[in-house]
Amino acid sequence: MVIGSGFGGLAAAVRLGARGYRVTVLERHPHVGGRAQVHRQDGFVFDAGPTVVTAPFMFEELWALCGKRLSDDVDMRPVTPFYRVRFHDGSVFDYTGDPAHMRREVARFSPGDVDGYERFVQMSEKIFKVGFEQLAHVPFGSWGSMLRIAPDMVKLESYRTVYGLVSKFLKDDKLRQVMSFHPLLVGGNPFSTTSIYTLIAFLERKWGVHFPIGGTGVLVNGLVGLIEGQGGAVRLGAEVKRIVVEGKRAVGVELADGERVAADVVVSNCDSAWTYRHLVAPEHRPSWSDARIERSRYSMSLFVWYFGTKRRYEDVAHHTILLGPRYEALLNDIFEKKVLADDFSLYLHRPTATDPAMAPEGCDGFYVLSPVPHLDAGIDWSVRAEMYRKSIERYLSRTVMPGLESEIVTSRVLTPQAFQDDLLSFKGAAFGMEPVLTQSAYFRPHNKSEDIEGLYLVGAGTHPGAGLPGVLSSARVLDTVVPDARAR
Repeated sequence: MVIGSGFGGLAAAVRLGARGYRVTVLERHPHVGGRAQVHRQDGFVFDAGPTVVTAPFMFEELWALCGKRLSDDVDMRPVTPFYRVRFHDGSVFDYTGDPAHMRREVARFSPGDVDGYERFVQMSEKIFKVGFEQLAHVPFGSWGSMLRIAPDMVKLESYRTVYGLVSKFLKDDKLRQVMSFHPLLVGGNPFSTTSIYTLIAFLERKWGVHFPIGGTGVLVNGLVGLIEGQGGAVRLGAEVKRIVVEGKRAVGVELADGERVAADVVVSNCDSAWTYRHLVAPEHRPSWSDARIERSRYSMSLFVWYFGTKRRYEDVAHHTILLGPRYEALLNDIFEKKVLADDFSLYLHRPTATDPAMAPEGCDGFYVLSPVPHLDAGIDWSVRAEMYRKSIERYLSRTVMPGLESEIVTSRVLTPQAFQDDLLSFKGAAFGMEPVLTQSAYFRPHNKSEDIEGLYLVGAGTHPGAGLPGVLSSARVLDTVVPDARAR
């Protein structure tokens, strides 16, 4: 039984189905995808969540488990530049996977940093070879497993933050921002996230950044097809009220309508903090008491505005990072002070740059997200949402999308409150627990429940963490910790 149909839950279902389990995925919404659901509105197709595919081979693995090829169902296209980074003064850095291009871009901003950039990439590769290739799919269920990697972590300077490690190699302030923003894509503050996340730089160079024609919803539907082809099922509108525990073993779930569904194995793709706080009775989870859940550190939330325009903005790249006038101070406002600042940094997604069919002819589809504090900030988004959206609209209009105010033909927003109420993210945190060193690997909620036999966790809130590679890796961990079906 898999609770939730996000990428982690669907990948887990495929992997367990390939190992002989009969799998049912329970999804409370009337549509699949979880945070990766799709909104269709006024002829536009909006991917609600993940939009950056950086390790397509991980999807290829899932199709291969079913004797199929990803390319039979999904047309995956490389995107370049990976990101167009625009600074507040209007200067632009095109971030790509081409080493020669990247050296030229670095030299354009700071000739003296080219050698340092090369050393940074070499360091990123070393961290990648350990952090991703060796550890991402390894369960950290004991102190011993953590102690075994401690020497490598020290050698790779994982005690530093992402920004701290980048600053060791680069002196120019803008280049430091370009090479350190990646943790924000997985819910982390570059000034507090462990530097192991600098592996993303090499991961992107190795496999590139991709986008599936039709949007990431095509990947979701493809995974559902794999599950059904294995004989599994996806039940929509099936809300889990609680995980049923007898003795110290999960034996199934109870739905909101009172139905009890038995299962030998229960996998939660729901947010890990939400799973323990709301789906498991306190007496069954001594390792995750209410107090521990509350005092844990959580990622920032997001304000997301989906919109379509009646004209095309051909100068806007597929992925654009718009950095505001402040970097560290803004992140401090979001993560530490938990205040909604007047300025912001934004991620602007234009899927129609790669697939024009995701909007009506002659139109463009976008979403723009702004990192904001989670719900501990006490912001009343029912009051603030439209004002905040308007401020983003004005900013985009005067920077990269002239005349935007008069071009919008469809619009919708996702607030931190909706992350909690609709997507069941604890405190409205968009990426689960914050990826600081003290909440990584062994210190994160385990993929195999510490207290309950037969209960397993996948998704952003468990090991290894958020982002599509991390979420898919969490499902891969189940190959190690869930007994083979035939051995039960």
